[in-house]
Amino acid sequence: MKRREFLAAATLVPLASALQAAPTPPAPAGLSLPGAINRAGRQRMLSQRSAKAWLMLVEGVLPDRAKSILDHSVRLFDQQLVELRGLQPNDEVRSAYLLLESEWNRYRPLLADIRSDAKLVWGGSDAVLGAAQKLTVAYERVAGTPAGRLVNLSGRQRMLSQRMAKAYFFRQVGVNPEPAREMLDGAMKEFAKALDELKTAPQNTAQIKSELGLVEQQWFFFQNALSLRASGDLKKAAADVATTSERILEQMDAVVSLYEKIAS
Repeated sequence: MKRREFLAAATLVPLASALQAAPTPPAPAGLSLPGAINRAGRQRMLSQRSAKAWLMLVEGVLPDRAKSILDHSVRLFDQQLVELRGLQPNDEVRSAYLLLESEWNRYRPLLADIRSDAKLVWGGSDAVLGAAQKLTVAYERVAGTPAGRLVNLSGRQRMLSQRMAKAYFFRQVGVNPEPAREMLDGAMKEFAKALDELKTAPQNTAQIKSELGLVEQQWFFFQNALSLRASGDLKKAAADVATTSERILEQMDAVVSLYEKIAS
């Protein structure tokens, strides 16, 4: 069996539950507004992370790891949709939620098979991202607090970590290479600017400052990995991008959780 055929079949099989990536949080008994901002913001990240993992499978980059990441991302997205359905305080949130649900239902089937059209995965991941952004902003507007904004801003950093990796891999597979280059460069600039803003936030505790320092270290490694986009050893460069994007995501997720606590 050819590698692509094997991987195509493998993506359709349920995956092992032991995942190394960001753990699935327990479903809350009653979702708070800061929690909703966090989860809606995490949906943004998952739209990009799932595309990254799908592309890793297409390219055969750390396929076992990619398979786990993809399964985890889809499962967590589904879980959080259920959680967010329970907190819809106004029409703006309800409308944004329905849009996100609709876009996800169109995008999700594409992730089940590496033979899907890569351009459709590109469009679907961005459509889900746009819908999740609207929902996150709607929740932030309801909260109306500076701390709520920090949950949104820091949560967007998680998304950007995965958007950079997604753009890198789209360039690798030769799909929309110029828009992918622009996406990567734009996401890198946005991440750096937001990180500077987060570091100066007056709400920062000593623990948040320490965690942001660790994010800054991971950002250094991630930039180095992304700079290898023209490397002669493309396989190793791709593996480095895959692993460092997961590390910075994990670290940034810890920061978002801390902002959620001070916003609650």
